[in-house]
Amino acid sequence: MSDDTSAAAPAVYDAVVIGAGPAGMTAAIYLARSRRSTLVLERQMAGGQMAVTELIENYPGFPEGIGGFELSDRMKQQAVKFGAEIREITMVHGVETHDGVHRVRTDQGEFSARTLLLAPGRMPRRLGVPGESEFFGHGVSSCATCDGALYRDRTIAVVGGGDTAVEEGMFLTKFARTVHVIHRREELRCAPIAQERAFGNEKMGWVWNSVVRKIDGDEHVTGVELEDTCTGAITTLPVEGVFIFIGQIPNTDFVRGVVDLDDEGYIVTDDELRTSREGIFACGDARVSPLKQISWASAEGALAAVHMDRHLDALE
Repeated sequence: MSDDTSAAAPAVYDAVVIGAGPAGMTAAIYLARSRRSTLVLERQMAGGQMAVTELIENYPGFPEGIGGFELSDRMKQQAVKFGAEIREITMVHGVETHDGVHRVRTDQGEFSARTLLLAPGRMPRRLGVPGESEFFGHGVSSCATCDGALYRDRTIAVVGGGDTAVEEGMFLTKFARTVHVIHRREELRCAPIAQERAFGNEKMGWVWNSVVRKIDGDEHVTGVELEDTCTGAITTLPVEGVFIFIGQIPNTDFVRGVVDLDDEGYIVTDDELRTSREGIFACGDARVSPLKQISWASAEGALAAVHMDRHLDALE
């Protein structure tokens, strides 16, 4: 099968993969190569956050780097080449299991499978200000590891005051000339040792009691409009990039009550990526894991697919 939906689809797939990011696509490649009928449900476009990353320089095999959209499309083509079917959806409404068959309800209909892989990823918590969506991937980012090297000798801003914001800000000083940290309060929320290191870094600048009201630019970001939370004064800070670290939200509401989630909504699995519900596996950024990177997600996708294949063997 392929993404040509005119082909006859099985009533019950061997595997349905929810999510077409690097984890889901890698799993689809492995499953389809193992001759398992595989359906991937993608929302909007393949690749997830990877697809909107301007340049990826830390994925093995591309020493010159590769555009996020291109890498996403290559993964999709590879999955389709081996027989995976791709369906575009807008929303997953829920998951139900009856007599060992997992049913996924979506805005495009219901799909059934003997195994189910949850790889829905997560989304950065957004500021919700003008210019943010328009420049995302073109000056606005939520991944310092992915995009930091694009800002060598430039002035950039980091929005946030927690551990991630400060740690990623320090990472960005390896490349940027100046990193302005914009925080709505007058003190950081991160660990004391991280604060000590950050305050001792001469490339770090601090913009206290301020919130971003607008991101300015033409083809790329040129500055941020700030509001002082104490006085209400509006100022503009010239920058060439904005990194937003105010939290991430796993896309797991549709499986709440179906599988175990931790307090933050991330999917809990064992070492074989099995969830609390038999026949349902999980991988990628929406799973409880120590690292959120493309290479890690791909590795998890491969591991999940192997154990799903073994689970199917046991059913047979």
